[in-house]
Amino acid sequence: MAETFRILPHQHDKREEEVIRHLPGQDTISNVSAAMKQLGDPTRLRIFWLLCHIEECVTNIADIVDMTSPAVSHHLRLLKNAGLITSRRKGREMYYRAADTALANALHLMIEEVGRITCPTDSDK
Repeated sequence: MAETFRILPHQHDKREEEVIRHLPGQDTISNVSAAMKQLGDPTRLRIFWLLCHIEECVTNIADIVDMTSPAVSHHLRLLKNAGLITSRRKGREMYYRAADTALANALHLMIEEVGRITCPTDSDK
Protein backbone atom coordinates (compact mmCIF):
# COMPACT_ATOMS: atom_id res chain seq x y z
CA MET A 1 0.00 0.00 0.00
CA ALA A 2 1.38 3.38 -0.97
CA GLU A 3 2.05 5.69 1.94
CA THR A 4 0.12 8.92 1.87
CA PHE A 5 1.27 12.08 3.52
CA ARG A 6 -0.95 14.75 4.94
CA ILE A 7 -0.31 18.39 4.46
CA LEU A 8 -1.30 19.92 7.76
CA PRO A 9 -2.79 23.39 7.87
CA HIS A 10 0.05 24.58 10.11
CA GLN A 11 3.61 23.28 9.91
CA HIS A 12 4.97 23.62 13.46
CA ASP A 13 7.45 20.79 13.71
CA LYS A 14 9.56 18.87 11.23
CA ARG A 15 8.69 15.64 13.08
CA GLU A 16 4.96 15.77 12.32
CA GLU A 17 5.08 13.29 9.43
CA GLU A 18 7.15 10.85 11.49
CA VAL A 19 4.78 11.09 14.45
CA ILE A 20 1.71 10.71 12.24
CA ARG A 21 3.20 7.54 10.68
CA HIS A 22 3.48 6.02 14.17
CA LEU A 23 0.01 7.05 15.34
CA PRO A 24 -1.70 3.87 16.60
CA GLY A 25 -4.66 2.62 14.62
CA GLN A 26 -8.22 3.04 15.81
CA ASP A 27 -8.46 -0.59 16.99
CA THR A 28 -5.36 -0.22 19.16
CA ILE A 29 -6.57 3.06 20.62
CA SER A 30 -10.00 1.56 21.31
CA ASN A 31 -8.46 -1.43 23.14
CA VAL A 32 -6.23 0.77 25.29
CA SER A 33 -9.12 3.14 26.00
CA ALA A 34 -11.37 0.26 27.06
CA ALA A 35 -8.70 -1.07 29.42
CA MET A 36 -8.04 2.35 30.91
CA LYS A 37 -11.77 2.95 31.28
CA GLN A 38 -12.03 -0.20 33.41
CA LEU A 39 -9.19 1.05 35.60
CA GLY A 40 -10.96 4.40 35.99
CA ASP A 41 -13.11 2.76 38.64
CA PRO A 42 -11.28 2.82 42.01
CA THR A 43 -12.48 -0.65 43.00
CA ARG A 44 -11.34 -2.24 39.75
CA LEU A 45 -8.04 -0.38 39.95
CA ARG A 46 -7.50 -1.74 43.45
CA ILE A 47 -8.43 -5.29 42.43
CA PHE A 48 -6.21 -5.12 39.34
CA TRP A 49 -3.26 -3.85 41.39
CA LEU A 50 -3.79 -6.67 43.89
CA LEU A 51 -3.89 -9.28 41.11
CA CYS A 52 -0.68 -7.89 39.63
CA HIS A 53 1.00 -9.10 42.82
CA ILE A 54 -0.86 -12.28 43.78
CA GLU A 55 -3.22 -14.87 42.36
CA GLU A 56 -6.37 -15.06 44.45
CA CYS A 57 -9.90 -16.47 44.61
CA VAL A 58 -13.08 -14.37 44.65
CA THR A 59 -13.78 -15.04 48.32
CA ASN A 60 -10.39 -13.78 49.44
CA ILE A 61 -10.46 -10.80 47.07
CA ALA A 62 -13.87 -9.86 48.48
CA ASP A 63 -12.50 -10.03 52.02
CA ILE A 64 -9.40 -7.98 51.12
CA VAL A 65 -11.40 -5.18 49.47
CA ASP A 66 -14.29 -5.44 51.95
CA MET A 67 -16.98 -6.20 49.37
CA THR A 68 -19.41 -9.02 48.67
CA SER A 69 -18.33 -11.87 46.42
CA PRO A 70 -21.03 -11.05 43.82
CA ALA A 71 -19.83 -7.43 43.63
CA VAL A 72 -16.22 -8.56 43.23
CA SER A 73 -17.27 -11.09 40.58
CA HIS A 74 -18.86 -8.25 38.60
CA HIS A 75 -15.61 -6.25 38.68
CA LEU A 76 -13.56 -9.33 37.80
CA ARG A 77 -15.76 -10.01 34.77
CA LEU A 78 -15.21 -6.48 33.49
CA LEU A 79 -11.44 -6.68 34.03
CA LYS A 80 -11.34 -10.06 32.30
CA ASN A 81 -13.38 -8.78 29.33
CA ALA A 82 -10.90 -5.92 29.01
CA GLY A 83 -8.06 -8.48 28.81
CA LEU A 84 -6.42 -7.28 32.01
CA ILE A 85 -6.80 -10.44 34.09
CA THR A 86 -6.97 -14.18 33.51
CA SER A 87 -8.53 -16.97 35.50
CA ARG A 88 -7.98 -20.64 36.14
CA ARG A 89 -10.13 -23.21 37.86
CA LYS A 90 -8.79 -25.42 40.64
CA GLY A 91 -11.51 -27.74 41.89
CA ARG A 92 -14.52 -25.59 42.70
CA GLU A 93 -12.49 -22.39 43.08
CA MET A 94 -11.69 -19.88 40.37
CA TYR A 95 -8.38 -18.07 40.76
CA TYR A 96 -7.58 -14.72 39.16
CA ARG A 97 -4.35 -12.92 38.35
CA ALA A 98 -3.20 -10.10 36.10
CA ALA A 99 -2.80 -11.11 32.47
CA ASP A 100 0.76 -11.57 31.30
CA THR A 101 0.37 -9.15 28.40
CA ALA A 102 2.24 -6.04 27.36
CA LEU A 103 -0.85 -3.92 28.07
CA ALA A 104 -1.48 -5.31 31.57
CA ASN A 105 2.22 -5.05 32.46
CA ALA A 106 2.43 -1.47 31.20
CA LEU A 107 -0.70 -0.45 33.11
CA HIS A 108 0.65 -2.05 36.27
CA LEU A 109 3.91 -0.11 35.93
CA MET A 110 1.95 3.08 35.28
CA ILE A 111 -0.14 2.55 38.43
CA GLU A 112 3.01 1.95 40.48
CA GLU A 113 4.70 5.07 39.10
CA VAL A 114 1.68 7.34 39.50
CA GLY A 115 1.31 6.00 43.04
CA ARG A 116 4.91 6.96 43.81
CA ILE A 117 4.37 10.42 42.38
CA THR A 118 1.05 11.15 44.09
CA CYS A 119 1.20 9.18 47.33
CA PRO A 120 3.13 10.58 50.27
CA THR A 121 5.79 8.34 51.75
CA ASP A 122 7.13 8.13 55.30
CA SER A 123 10.13 10.20 54.22
CA ASP A 124 7.75 13.05 53.20
CA LYS A 125 6.56 13.54 56.80
